[in-house]
Amino acid sequence: MYSIQRVKRRRAVPPGGHAIKIKATIEQVPGGMMTMPLACGALLATLAPHAGSFFGSFTGALFSGALPLLAVFYVCMGATISLRSLPGVIKRGGALMAAKITLGVLAGVILGRVLGTQPIATGWLAGLSTLAVVAAINDTNGGLYMALMRRYGSAEEAASYAVMALESGPFLTMVTLGIAGLSSFPWQTFAGAILPLCVGMVLGNLDPEIRAFLGQGVPVLIPFFAFALGTTLDLHLVWTAGLLGLLLGLTTLCVSAVVLIAVDKLIGGNGTAGIAASTTAGNAAAVPMLVAAANKEYFAAARAATVLVASSVVVTSLLVPLLTAYWHRSIGSSRAAKAGE
Repeated sequence: MYSIQRVKRRRAVPPGGHAIKIKATIEQVPGGMMTMPLACGALLATLAPHAGSFFGSFTGALFSGALPLLAVFYVCMGATISLRSLPGVIKRGGALMAAKITLGVLAGVILGRVLGTQPIATGWLAGLSTLAVVAAINDTNGGLYMALMRRYGSAEEAASYAVMALESGPFLTMVTLGIAGLSSFPWQTFAGAILPLCVGMVLGNLDPEIRAFLGQGVPVLIPFFAFALGTTLDLHLVWTAGLLGLLLGLTTLCVSAVVLIAVDKLIGGNGTAGIAASTTAGNAAAVPMLVAAANKEYFAAARAATVLVASSVVVTSLLVPLLTAYWHRSIGSSRAAKAGE
């Protein structure tokens, strides 16, 4: 028995004697499982733009296969949404989701009147578009929100993401752009955008084993569709989007935090959940290309918007945990001071 265990331990250690902690290193970067493969794909596409067509087969398919991967991703995502949990958390999660959607609609209406569907062509704001702003605002980083609420909030607050997860995908962004009067989408496109998520929800709620099975695919698929999206990007856009991406992330965070803190307090919270929900989700970077696939009017804006939204993911993921912790400590200090009076 002893010798067998020693053999197993030896097999578990790589030839060099030490494991290379690739996953842990990637996860040290905010939104790393989304942004790092995205950057790798963009770098490869910039340095070797014909690599996909050169190799063909499965490799070539990965260079142009973001949409099928995303369809599978949203089926798996939908399976994690429990309908039974909705009544207990719909008040909090629904209020926060409604606030973010309202912000997206307001941004769409205001910017739509100024920019329309096309991005700004020149100047410091070149590449900024209504699509980029709406996509950055509409979707919350659910994993980060739940982690923060488990630490600084309540179980009910953490569970409220079961409602907010309905933000995932391009559906609400297309609805927002439609409400803003920027363009119309055929009903089949709306149905197609939300159908994978709905199929996943049905399957996951009919069978808990399917929910557990499909739910495992959510984190696994992220780096793959992120890489495929990256292969459609030009790194020259990343350079020009540097400060602009930072500005978009800061603006998204500040505006969302102010509104969501107020909404959270109105429904009985202390504002902590509002700050924790003020992020841009990693999968939101996929939304511009999905919208462009549904409506060619947004094709010119989609590539730059993808880079800008990815920048917003990194900025908000870095700052929101710090702000949430600071807000929580401030509330605790305030309560302690009042108790001592």
